[in-house]
Amino acid sequence: MSRDKAPIRVAIIGAGLGGIAAAVKLRQRTSASFVIFEQSAGVGGTWFDNRYPGCEVDVHSHAYSFSFLKYDWPRTHATQPELLAYAEHVVERFGLTPHLRLNTRVTDLVWEESSDCYVLSTEHGDSEEFDVVISALGLLSVPRYPEWPGLDTFAGPCFHTSRWEEHDLTGKSVAVVGTGSTAVQIVPAIAPKADKVYVFQREPGWIEPKHERDFSPTERWWYRNVPLAQRAHRAWIFHQGNRRFKGYDTGSQRQRRMRDVCQRFIAESIEDPATRAAVTPDYPWGCKRPVISSTFYPSLNRDNVELVPHAVSRVTPTGVVDATGTTRDIDVLVLSTGFQPTRFLASIDVKGRDGRSIHDAWRERASAFMGITVPGFPNFFILYGPNTNGGVSIIAQLERQAEVVVGAVRRLARGRRRSIDTKPEAARRFVAWVDRRLATNASAMESGCHNYYHDPAGHNVTQWPGGHLAYAIATRVIARFGLRTRS
Repeated sequence: MSRDKAPIRVAIIGAGLGGIAAAVKLRQRTSASFVIFEQSAGVGGTWFDNRYPGCEVDVHSHAYSFSFLKYDWPRTHATQPELLAYAEHVVERFGLTPHLRLNTRVTDLVWEESSDCYVLSTEHGDSEEFDVVISALGLLSVPRYPEWPGLDTFAGPCFHTSRWEEHDLTGKSVAVVGTGSTAVQIVPAIAPKADKVYVFQREPGWIEPKHERDFSPTERWWYRNVPLAQRAHRAWIFHQGNRRFKGYDTGSQRQRRMRDVCQRFIAESIEDPATRAAVTPDYPWGCKRPVISSTFYPSLNRDNVELVPHAVSRVTPTGVVDATGTTRDIDVLVLSTGFQPTRFLASIDVKGRDGRSIHDAWRERASAFMGITVPGFPNFFILYGPNTNGGVSIIAQLERQAEVVVGAVRRLARGRRRSIDTKPEAARRFVAWVDRRLATNASAMESGCHNYYHDPAGHNVTQWPGGHLAYAIATRVIARFGLRTRS
């Protein structure tokens, strides 16, 4: 059966940096037509949705950006407005605006065997057919709301950090629950305004200094005008990141070095001995996602900031009660309680061959070959899927995944085949290999910390067990051998 000469139609779900990467590479390397569906009112994904005070990336700008476009970054670590402007610039630079459908949430995908295509439905009741679908929904997009008794009775403003509400905090008493990557940005940003900030810490995390700063005019000139300068600096960042990954081996010299760096940072930054002890973890570096912040520890020295080294047990209409039974009266409650990263594709129902739902396929655990494809779901590709988080920069991981998709689209376009599916044995071997590698990793459950990597059954379904170089090689060399075409 020969394929019609019409261009392959591709649907991209999500206009974050993953969806943008896929769209750019499709435009550069294929003749496919594509539509980008985005539920929000603008592009940028997490950098459109998250607008809390102090919001910025904790990866160096030259690494947290696309390899195919040189960009004049003003700082070593971009702020949320700068990252949103970057996403909008890439969309404009590569002419993606006509392909966007904003304020449009995709609800269902159904594979039609007779026509070898997906029927895509949106919240508006529309349905369209696409030959290929790319999910770029992201990993940290579904907020995790706590189930504390009395939370719904709190009388003041209460919101999750990813749904930030603007309130005048001047003279207010604010509770920030959590000490992860988001909370450590918020606390230093609001402390100068608020009358009192309580920081509730269930469990300390290893925090490293960020060393963020503005680029000097001379540096910016070099990065703008010397062709290889930005690329060379990017390569150096990735080299350092790949070396850093060795620290996840709990018996390695790099593990000891990373712990020493963090412990020295605590000693140099925090004045109170009790606070220093409270923020020092008793588990290996890398057990949970290391936090990068230069300003959080110094903010704990402020007279109006109090670290509460206990979990929240319940909430009253006027305050928060910690695990020791102590009540603290507050005006505003900020939930920096993370996301639900193990609930992949939670907002969409995908049905593959024989009408099987992907959530049924993932009943025991979420998994995908190279984190990208799932057996029984032909022509369906996931960016930022199971076991792809990590490397040096997620942007680089997304680029590699987009390249796998582009390769598959090109195979479909030039051949007589109608669909590409995943070999079940290849998927099983990949998952088994991932599990073996992660079993000795600092992020293993036996390391003794709480992290967002594991599903309720204990499987680590989020992390890639290596540096970016390993993933780049795997996606370029191995990925195509796990995919098969069908007439």
